[in-house]
Amino acid sequence: MVINVVDATNLERNLYFTFQLLELGVPVVVALNMYDEARAKGFTFNLAVVERALGARVVPTVSTRGEGMDALMEAVMEEAARPERRAPHPQFYGADIESAAARIEQFIAVARPELAERYPLRWLALKILEGDGLVMAETRITGDEPPLRDALSHLMSAHQGDLASLMADARYALSAGLVREALARPAVSRMELTQRIDNIVLSRALGIPIFFAAMWLMFKLTFDVSAPFIDWIDQVAAGPLTRWTQWGMGAAGAPDWLVSLMADGVIGGVGFVLVFVPVIAAMMFFITLLEGSGYMARAAFVMDRAMHSMGLHGKSFIPMLIGFGCNVPAIYATRTLENTRDRVLTALLTPLMSCSARLPVYVLFIGVFFQESAGTVLWFIYLLGILLAVVMGALLKNTLFRGEQPLFIMELPPYRLPTLRNLTIHTWEKVKHFVVKAGTVIFAASIVVWFLLNLPWGVGSVKESYLGRAGQFIAPVTAPLGFGSWEAGSALITGLIAKEVIVGTLGEIYALSGEGAAKPAGPPDFAGDIKQIGVSFAAAARDAADNVFSTFGVAAISAQEEEGMEGLKPLIRAGFTPLSALAFMAFVLIYMPCLVTAAAFKSEFGSFKWFAVAAGYELTLAWLVAFAVYQGGTLLGYGG
Repeated sequence: MVINVVDATNLERNLYFTFQLLELGVPVVVALNMYDEARAKGFTFNLAVVERALGARVVPTVSTRGEGMDALMEAVMEEAARPERRAPHPQFYGADIESAAARIEQFIAVARPELAERYPLRWLALKILEGDGLVMAETRITGDEPPLRDALSHLMSAHQGDLASLMADARYALSAGLVREALARPAVSRMELTQRIDNIVLSRALGIPIFFAAMWLMFKLTFDVSAPFIDWIDQVAAGPLTRWTQWGMGAAGAPDWLVSLMADGVIGGVGFVLVFVPVIAAMMFFITLLEGSGYMARAAFVMDRAMHSMGLHGKSFIPMLIGFGCNVPAIYATRTLENTRDRVLTALLTPLMSCSARLPVYVLFIGVFFQESAGTVLWFIYLLGILLAVVMGALLKNTLFRGEQPLFIMELPPYRLPTLRNLTIHTWEKVKHFVVKAGTVIFAASIVVWFLLNLPWGVGSVKESYLGRAGQFIAPVTAPLGFGSWEAGSALITGLIAKEVIVGTLGEIYALSGEGAAKPAGPPDFAGDIKQIGVSFAAAARDAADNVFSTFGVAAISAQEEEGMEGLKPLIRAGFTPLSALAFMAFVLIYMPCLVTAAAFKSEFGSFKWFAVAAGYELTLAWLVAFAVYQGGTLLGYGG
C-alpha cells in the first residue's frame, strides 16, 4: 500500500509522480494535501472524476492542522483489507507506446521469466522503453536484443531516439487532461500575497540586500535569545555539577586521577561544549523558520547569479545552506545535483559554510572580546565563509572544473507560517545531532585529550605532555597569525576530530594548568544549589525575553560583569587580543573539515581524493586569511 501525498495547489505537476506510482500496479491512496490553500485560491475539485481516472482513492487533507487524517487512514485500512488487493487500472499512454510496451512484456515473459516474477511486468516494460539506466543495469537488459529493437524501432525513428522525453510528455499529457476535467479555477486570477512579496524579495535591486539583512537579523535574534541561557548552563556546569562530581567521587574513594578525569576531562570537555546548546538551538529554530516560511527557496533563487560566478547554479546553494547546520549531510545532499562536476565542486565549497560545530568557538571568543556587537561579528564570520566560497568557486571553475554553465530550474513554494509544532520537531531533530555528538564523539575525544594532556604519566607541566608538545610544534606556524601559543595549537589539532572539541580542549588545558575550580572543602549544599539553579534559570528566561523585545538593542553574550567573570573567559582574554581572536575565528572557519566529513566525501565520491583536495586548499586558505586579518589589522593600528 502506497500513500501518495499530492500538493493540491500544484496538481498537474504532482500527478506526474502519481502516474509513475500507478505503473507499479500496487494499491495507492492519494492524500490531496494543502487542500485549504487550494480552496483559498478559488480551486474547486471534482474528486469523483480524479478517483475514476486514477483508479485510486483520493482524500483531501490539511496536514498542518491534522484535517482529513482520520479519513485518510480509514481509506488506507479499507483498501488494505480488500481480499483481492485491488490495484489501480493501467493508464493509457497512446497506441504507439502501449503497443511497444505490450511487445516488451511478451519478450520478458518468454525470454526472462525470472524478471516477470521479481518486478511488476508493465512497470518494467515502461522502464525499458524509456531506457532507465539503473533498471537496465540491474536486469542486465541491454536493449540490443532483437525483439526489443523490433518493438522500439518505430518509436525510435519517430522521436529521434529520445524515448525518455516521449514518456515524460505522455505522463504530463495525462496529467493536464485530468486537471482540465477535475479542477475548476476562478476565471480571473488575482495577484496573491506570495506574488506581491516576491516582487520585492526577488527583485534585482533588493533581493541580495534583503537576504543579507535576513541573515543579520537571524544572528542577532540568535544571540538575543540564547545569551542568558549560555551563562546559565556555564554557571551550572562549572559550579554545582563540578562540585557534586568532585565531592561524590571523593566520597566514594576514587583516586585523584579519576576525579580529575571526570571533572576536568568529561565536564571540562563535554560540559564546555554543551554550554552552547542554547545558541545552536536558537539558530536552528530561526533557520527552520526561514525554511518553513518558503524564504530559503527564494534565497537559493536570489543567490543563483552569484552561484553562476562560481560555475554553479542556485540548486547548489541548497547543500551549502544545509552546511550551516552540519557539513556532513550537506555533502550527502550534493547527490541531488545532476552531474558529477557540480557535485564535486559543490562538495569542495560546502565546508566553507560555517557549520554549527564551529559556533561554540565563535560564541566563546565573541563573548570575551565583542560583547557589544555580538550579532554583527557572528554575521561577519558567516558572511566571510560565503564570500570565500564565491572566490574559490570562481578560481576552481577556471582551473579544475572548466565546463558549460548549468541551468537552474526550481519551484518556489508559497509563503506560509510554519506551525509551532513543526518548528519544534525540526529544530529538535537538528539539535539532537549536536547533543548526540557531544555524548559520543566529543565525550570520547575529551577523554583522549585528557590522557594526551597527562601523558607521559606524571608529567610536571601540561605544556610538556604529548598534546602540549604537538601544540608547541605547530605554534611557530601560527605565530604570524597572532595565536602562536601552544594552547591554541593543541586546540586546533584536536579540532580535526570535531570543531566543538576546540572549546573543550581549551577548557581542559586551563583546568589542568591549575585554573580549574577548587575542590569542595565539604559536602555541597544540594538544596541551595538546586534552588539557585531554578532561580537563575527564571532570570535567564526573563533576560532573553527582555533582549528580544528591547528596542533593537544588542544582547551581551555574558550577563556577568567583567570583574566577576570566572572560568575560561578570563584565560582566553589573557592569551588573545581582539585582533588575534578575530584571526583565530577566521582560521577555525576555514581550516580542514572534520574527520566525519572526510567519511562523507569517501561515501559520496568513492575515495578520499576530493577530501584531500578540500583539506589542502582550505588549510592554505585559512593561513592566508588569518594572516591577512592579523597582519592587516596590525598595520592599521588594531593590534592591541
